[in-house]
Amino acid sequence: MLNLEKVCHGLTPVWFGYLRDWDRSLRSGNYPETTRYNYLLAGAQLGRFLAEDAGGLEAAEAARDPTEVERGHVEEFQAWMVRTRSASTALNKHKGLQQFFKWLVEEEDLERSPLDRVKQPKTGQTLIPILGDDDTAKILTTCKGKDFLSLRDEAIIRVFYSTGARLSEVAGLQMSEVDLNNDTLLFHGKGMKDRRVRLGSKAGRALSRYLRQRERRRVSGTPALWLPAKGEVPLAANGIKIMLRRRGEQAGVANVHAHRWRHNFAHEWKLAGGDTGDLMLVLGWSSDDMPRRYGASAAAERAQLTHARLRIGDRI
Repeated sequence: MLNLEKVCHGLTPVWFGYLRDWDRSLRSGNYPETTRYNYLLAGAQLGRFLAEDAGGLEAAEAARDPTEVERGHVEEFQAWMVRTRSASTALNKHKGLQQFFKWLVEEEDLERSPLDRVKQPKTGQTLIPILGDDDTAKILTTCKGKDFLSLRDEAIIRVFYSTGARLSEVAGLQMSEVDLNNDTLLFHGKGMKDRRVRLGSKAGRALSRYLRQRERRRVSGTPALWLPAKGEVPLAANGIKIMLRRRGEQAGVANVHAHRWRHNFAHEWKLAGGDTGDLMLVLGWSSDDMPRRYGASAAAERAQLTHARLRIGDRI
């Protein structure tokens, strides 16, 4: 559960009050918790940035009250994010702050958003390497035991590998959203878009074995699918992220994270000649640009295989 006081630590009462009221508005709008967290974190980080450098930016009033924030304050914050984090992180903060100041204009005391003329940071396309069969097999080898954690972790990895789902989607699965009679899962995607996705047979088998172990734990009142080694507090997205990194280190596979399987899924789909529109439905995309971006790191491999299959120049 989102801890607002933790996210907003170090802010003035005025900043905290506005962010608390904005969070209430987001909750009433049924925004997912991950979206609320990212939005609120962007606002809190801007507030802390202004407080730490208030003198240099002449931002003492803005550090106390977000309705005093000016365009130059946001641009300095954005430049600092690019310098200390990355352009893509700065872009995410920009989008979050757009929503915050839009809310202040519509609902509170602000006449104009300071982001009206602030340009979004440009980001280059980063080619994310796919996580294919060989590396996935190495990672799964670390889950060969029959203990609870081995079975759980194998099931999680096979779900990522088989469905290409997002980290937040897999982490948020509930028991009621698992249908092993038909080997499907119900994911709640971005933009409040639900979709039911088919599981591969090995993923279904791994999930079934995990569920039997989960039942033996005799956990009551916990609808979440993924449980920790001890207790009933669900395994959150960050816990899954840490588990994947640890399994990758054990297997000798660097930089293991869920999104690489999403890229691999798109690559395999394209390699098999799958329809782009169907891929968008399966992965929960609404933008036509997404199929071009995902699996891009293996585009040369697909082109070479297509070239060989077409036998151009060999038919006469």
